[in-house]
Amino acid sequence: MKGITRSILFCMFLSFGLQAKATDTNPDLMAAKALQYSKTHKMNTSYCILVDMSIHSGKNRLFVYNFKKKKVIIKGLCAHGSGGGSGPLSPVYSNEIGSNCTSLGKYKLGSRAYSKWGIHVHYKMHGLEKTNNNAFKRIVVLHSYTPVPAFQTYPLPLFGVSSGCPVIANATMRKIDKLLKTGQKNMLLWIYES
Repeated sequence: MKGITRSILFCMFLSFGLQAKATDTNPDLMAAKALQYSKTHKMNTSYCILVDMSIHSGKNRLFVYNFKKKKVIIKGLCAHGSGGGSGPLSPVYSNEIGSNCTSLGKYKLGSRAYSKWGIHVHYKMHGLEKTNNNAFKRIVVLHSYTPVPAFQTYPLPLFGVSSGCPVIANATMRKIDKLLKTGQKNMLLWIYES
């Protein structure tokens, strides 16, 4: 079934004539900055979540980084916002209420709550910079969505975008939820372009 799905998606990709940008970056570089920020702001110093929007949407671009082991322990696809003319390969960023765009910047993950999407769990996101300080008002949360696959679709883009939330696969969310439930301090989630 997985092979059939990929074949269908590839044919759709070719018919749309999309030009795929393949970018791989090293989350280790951002993790060092994330650890320093987490220490300074008294946040979780065991883990952080990094989302590199410069990576093609069909490739893993969400990374859970273990500071102590100095490596990525969870990775997965992550949808970006649909607003402002965003396309599958070209996110547009905004902090405006009602924009339906992804906002770049550092976030503090807050309380766990019910979600009508995916595994029915979401985490509140509190924007910590002027580029994302409306996140809580915009109801931007970390959640999963069943149509997001747990495998890379590259060279195809991730079909489906969000209303500005970082949206991930159910399998990825289950792993992250397990980790977040054990944390004593709020975790840093950082959305950026490398």
